[in-house]
Amino acid sequence: MEIVLKKKLDTNIDFIDEVDIVIGGPPCQPFSVGGHQKGQKDDRNGFPIFLNAIKKANPKMVLFENVRGMLYANKGYLDYIIEELIDLGYIVEYQLLNAVNYGVPQNRERLFVVGHRGKFQFPEPAMKKLTVADAIGDLMSSVVDESKILTPSMDNYVKKYEIASKCINPRDLSPNKPARTLTCRNIAAPTGDMHRLKLPDGRRRRLVVREAARLQSFPDWFEFCGTETSQFNQIGNAVPPMLAYQLAVSVKNGLEIGPLYAKEEIQKKRHLFKPIPTLF
Repeated sequence: MEIVLKKKLDTNIDFIDEVDIVIGGPPCQPFSVGGHQKGQKDDRNGFPIFLNAIKKANPKMVLFENVRGMLYANKGYLDYIIEELIDLGYIVEYQLLNAVNYGVPQNRERLFVVGHRGKFQFPEPAMKKLTVADAIGDLMSSVVDESKILTPSMDNYVKKYEIASKCINPRDLSPNKPARTLTCRNIAAPTGDMHRLKLPDGRRRRLVVREAARLQSFPDWFEFCGTETSQFNQIGNAVPPMLAYQLAVSVKNGLEIGPLYAKEEIQKKRHLFKPIPTLF
């Protein structure tokens, strides 16, 4: 039986049952280096609702993901969130993880913050990095949609974009390297920084949905719904499944250890539980 819950999270949410963990990805646009970085002043800031849910649910563990921009222009707001989590009785740890180190053929740095009352260990990075060819080598020479082929005017637009951005090497996907970060913008639209492949005959084309999904480490059996643009947005907004899986294992291990400190003890001795981040 498939159960789908569709309820908008707001400050009026109530939790009836005991909650083990609250996991979230509050909208990243307010903190992204690719945006205006308005942070907490942005109407899309979802952290007040997220923190309210944690306060009401009092879970054993908390995990959220956001863009690396929270470590820079918006570091003060990140510090505020950490202080709020400590006030709620959590030991806070955070790391900047690159998905390429966890079985994802893509350089994708994201901030992960964990709140717990026992022990938590972030997953260890893998030794081998996967490449574009590892993920889509069987697809990259084919053309399944002629509309994805770049026209001469689009090629010229890309050339001008790369000159203006002082790009030394063309940003076509290299078979022997991991992809650069996939975003909703650079896979769903024909922008200057779009993800694109060079075909054997010299033409270039944009990615199709399945290629973008593989570069995010989605298995081929995973189905996306909606329009093509909606599917690209689902892919671009996702935490890569291979990285998510390894984080889930760390969460499982932490929950199995159980709480080592009472909520009140962490609140009372908060100076002993200040986070020491490890950034790789």
